[in-house]
Amino acid sequence: MRIARFTTGSDPRYAVIEDDSNDLVVLSGDPLYSPLEPTGQRVPLDEARLLAPVIPRSKVIGIGRNYAAHAAELGNEVPEKPLLFLKPNTAVIGPDDPIVLPAYSERVEHEAELAVVISRICKDLTPAQASSVILGYTAGNDVTARDAQRADDTWTRGKAWDTSCPLGPYLVMDLDPADLAVQCRVDGELRQDGRTSQMVFSVADLVAYASSVFTLLPGDVLLTGTPAGVGPLEHGQRVEVEVEGIGTLSNPVLRRD
Repeated sequence: MRIARFTTGSDPRYAVIEDDSNDLVVLSGDPLYSPLEPTGQRVPLDEARLLAPVIPRSKVIGIGRNYAAHAAELGNEVPEKPLLFLKPNTAVIGPDDPIVLPAYSERVEHEAELAVVISRICKDLTPAQASSVILGYTAGNDVTARDAQRADDTWTRGKAWDTSCPLGPYLVMDLDPADLAVQCRVDGELRQDGRTSQMVFSVADLVAYASSVFTLLPGDVLLTGTPAGVGPLEHGQRVEVEVEGIGTLSNPVLRRD
């Protein structure tokens, strides 16, 4: 089931998109907090603007070096335990929103990822319990100011700036994350082409590990790491992240004068 967060010029609303239709079946509330109850209203998809399917109330949790080939391409070893970092909710943007390159960076790179959305408050889970707290999945782009990441002792400037976390286009609830294609294209050129089966730590392992460090809250997003092939983004380009079963997240790249 695909869920969209959208606007037609007023406050954001939520909708279900049925497989055989291009209409948004409008829901009465936020799927994080209420049942999926249609209002009876339908909105043509081409008359709506899609937004990020979730704006985390608390945090975006990133996972570093979770694909061995990506770790190797940057000259790093695979960590023995998941490598965690945080992005604030101000980093999140939706489909077609511009990625604004930070003035302090001359090397910004794309990182295509499967993103996991948490459904309820949880702490200290086992991997076997992880599926019970997952609302669904979306596509994410962990856009990274690589030069700042390398220059600083922490990854904050490199990972946490405004617009560095595109999410979308849909939240998919009934999806098996074990072996999904994850791709990135820049101006139509294929840059990244991996599968979630190549991850060092599985989705269940990542959710459980993150919950051992801090309490997970409804709407928290966990980025699961990126396959090999990361590369630079320049002003005027368009970057697309496609995750099998979810769709394509597309964003223009902008540098302000």
